[in-house]
Amino acid sequence: MSDHALRLLREQPHLAELAAFPFNFDLTRADHGEAVRLASGGPLEAVAGDDTGGTYFVCGDGSVLYADSEGSAGIIGNSVDEALEVLVGLPGWHDYLGLAPADGEEKIRAAVAETEEEIREYHGIDDERTELRAGLGLPERSPVELIGLLHAALLRTEPDFLLLNAEEGGAHELLDRHPRPPLWEAVLARGRTDLTLLREGSAWDEVSGDRARRAPALRAAQFDRREGDLPLLRHLLRHEAEASMTDELRLAAVLVGLHGCAEDLPLLYEVRETDFDTWCGLGGMPEPDADPAELRSWARDLDDSLFGTDPTDEPLFTWTGLAHEQGLVELARAALIRRLDDIDFRAYCDARDGKATDRRDASQLSSLVHEFEQLSDTFQALRAQRLYVPLQTGAWDRVSALLRLARLEREEGRFGAAIRTLASLRDTLAEPDAGSGSGSGSGSGSDKSLGHWQRTNLGAYIVEEHYAVARTAATDTALADEVRAVTVAAGELLARLSGTARANVERHLAGTTDIHTDTHPDSRTDTHTDTGANPDAGVSAEPTPPQPSAG
Repeated sequence: MSDHALRLLREQPHLAELAAFPFNFDLTRADHGEAVRLASGGPLEAVAGDDTGGTYFVCGDGSVLYADSEGSAGIIGNSVDEALEVLVGLPGWHDYLGLAPADGEEKIRAAVAETEEEIREYHGIDDERTELRAGLGLPERSPVELIGLLHAALLRTEPDFLLLNAEEGGAHELLDRHPRPPLWEAVLARGRTDLTLLREGSAWDEVSGDRARRAPALRAAQFDRREGDLPLLRHLLRHEAEASMTDELRLAAVLVGLHGCAEDLPLLYEVRETDFDTWCGLGGMPEPDADPAELRSWARDLDDSLFGTDPTDEPLFTWTGLAHEQGLVELARAALIRRLDDIDFRAYCDARDGKATDRRDASQLSSLVHEFEQLSDTFQALRAQRLYVPLQTGAWDRVSALLRLARLEREEGRFGAAIRTLASLRDTLAEPDAGSGSGSGSGSGSDKSLGHWQRTNLGAYIVEEHYAVARTAATDTALADEVRAVTVAAGELLARLSGTARANVERHLAGTTDIHTDTHPDSRTDTHTDTGANPDAGVSAEPTPPQPSAG
């Protein structure tokens, strides 16, 4: 992309003065006033500003991103040259953000004429425009052409140029309000193409053997159901079973089951028996000798409760997960950040108004943390986890959430915060009832969920994280006292673990140079069982230590 015009402005003060006034592209106003960055992590250079506090940034591919002082941003040109064509040719461009080529030439010319007449009441623009165009070598385009350039540029803003507040992580709003296609349309586009190929009898092995193509094809079949699809659905079902239990495997089983063919019962049973996860995930499926009507009834019930034929009914995480698998990483990231922003804003409003936060946000936040980690976006995962922690009322859940928070803070290099989080975790271990909403134990009402943490995997993870924080934070000499304190605490916690658990952790610590807990300790699954009256029942005496990250 050309930056010819920008070089000329920097080299010729007279042209730079014309660009600054009356066209409001001022090279001396390149300080935006707050730290911002692209969600994608791409390069961003502030090159100019205007008298309203807005800033013009050049992105890695040469595109120009404009961010105003009110928290909105948008691409206004594919290059500095193109952006200046728009700014010089449409000095009232802020008023045209809602215009599109589809509005027609008459409406566009009328809007531009009205705005420019208002500008001329205060200062000239015509001679100045002619001079600046000539000086920069910019072509003379009609208002209709320029609106077309601006409109096309604005639509490119998201996902690749989503602008964030660098400190807080929230996204800027779009500069324009033009409608965009929903996420599911982009995700389903390849799936629909592949479904057509399957129906034509081609690319069966290519589609079925590639999870990134097979899953969207199954989703396309979910929303475009045809009687003749049964053979290809059987084929996709067999291959999806190789990925173990997925939502798409359950969907494939439902789509096959809805046809109500008795000969499919053995196939469905075979798929269910693939492994323990599929056996659990496809529970309730009729046995191989069941009546076909029973199969159809089972499939219909699951279809009604989990799937259906409207893509807008699917959870966001269905589409972000599939987008990630297809390599549409920035599309997934942008959608997840927008959802997190919504939850964050609601939490702010609830706190301001003295209301309790909607508990439904807790499960979404947990999913957001997981999805951001899948995208290797620890910054946003940490942001979501900070909102998640205060929503946990039970002692076990609070400790698990604090442990995950400490890990994310450590991975982001926020060692002081991680040390403080681990201190809060130890406080909860010492006083499980502090901060709980209501008692979860029996009888006295006290929270007994942490009664035997020393024998569980959670206990091992807590000790591992203390040592990991102490080791990584040791590079920060300003935290020397805090590092010593967390090291002492780690030793005390290690001493409290059961004998076998302590030996496993010590062996693991001796054999690794870094600890990265890939396991998500937010769930009790396989780590803790309510002990009831017998304090030894269901307690894991030999926790599996977390494995080092492959990275």
